[in-house]
Amino acid sequence: MHLTRYCMYQRIQAVLQGRQLTGRILGISGIKNFYPMIDWNNSHLVEVEYPEVDMQNLPFEEAEFDVVISDQVLEHLPNPKRAIEESFRVLRPGGIAIHTTCFLNPIHEAPGDYCRLSKEALSALCPPNVEAIHIGSWGNRIVLGLLLLRDEFRFIQIPPRSGFRRWLATYNESKYPIVTWLIARKKANIG
Repeated sequence: MHLTRYCMYQRIQAVLQGRQLTGRILGISGIKNFYPMIDWNNSHLVEVEYPEVDMQNLPFEEAEFDVVISDQVLEHLPNPKRAIEESFRVLRPGGIAIHTTCFLNPIHEAPGDYCRLSKEALSALCPPNVEAIHIGSWGNRIVLGLLLLRDEFRFIQIPPRSGFRRWLATYNESKYPIVTWLIARKKANIG
């Protein structure tokens, strides 16, 4: 796993408290870093890629999934609020959505680059029928400086043993978020 996402995935896994994701799972755009969090014996994964499948207009029925994951997609959408609403539309009551995005990052068109979302912005995008479980961010001035020197530094691999690279990938200064994420639950229907 590389420098700018290592801590994010570790923290998401910690919030899940070792529980693996189960049921019918919708994965939007390259969710391979979430594979270790999936209980493959008790899950069915439907993977789609943006822009082939538009997250702002998902081609799925209401309440079709137990889990929805989008990994680094929201910044590429003209209407991220609509995309978040769509993710919760296709989610069953009690289901979990995990959305990751970038904040302090260079422009990277794939196919477009429209916005950056802070933790507060991710919270504000949630519809009323959603309970935020965890909203997080990771980044620091050192890594931000490295990225300003060369964007390729983001792809430095983090070894499993402790050392400088691992420290750099986990050291966090909240004023310098490079990535942000949201873990939220769709509230159960009342009545």
